[in-house]
Amino acid sequence: MDYTSTHRDIVEECQAGSRQAQFKLYQLYAKAMYNICLRMVRNELDAEDILQNSFVNIFAKIDTFRFQSSIGAWIKRIVVNNCINFMKKKRLEFQELNDDYKLSIVPEEEPTVRLNVEAVHEAIYQLPDGYRIVFSLYMMEGYDHGEIAEILNISEATSKSQYSRAKRKLKELLSETLTQR
Repeated sequence: MDYTSTHRDIVEECQAGSRQAQFKLYQLYAKAMYNICLRMVRNELDAEDILQNSFVNIFAKIDTFRFQSSIGAWIKRIVVNNCINFMKKKRLEFQELNDDYKLSIVPEEEPTVRLNVEAVHEAIYQLPDGYRIVFSLYMMEGYDHGEIAEILNISEATSKSQYSRAKRKLKELLSETLTQR
């Protein structure tokens, strides 16, 4: 399937200034983009604000979209960038990788446990901002560490360390959840 042509007719109508087409595009992507915002900023009101501001940006810039990627990928990039900018304004800080940090490559044997989706979401929301952002971009949005480094203006090593630390912290949080049951 040619994803660069997905929703081409709606995008072309948006580029021509059709409010109905804008509403259709919003309906197609708003829920998924809201979920990205919520995962990244952990606050429903902030996520809603970022989503609305993102769509204002999208419709203001829709004439620059040239169908070189899918419209969904283009929209997602704008939303992610707006989330990052929001977090930067809130003083998002990343812990730089230093010589004291050792990455363990040894796989750990752990028993199989059952968790519900809500418990996992709650644990992700409890991660520190830097961990949560990198984890969400890598695990849920499919960005690689090079792309994350570029988006967040950090080194690739920092992206990898944040992801590793996020996984470790997530494991701790989920273990605590299981012991509380």
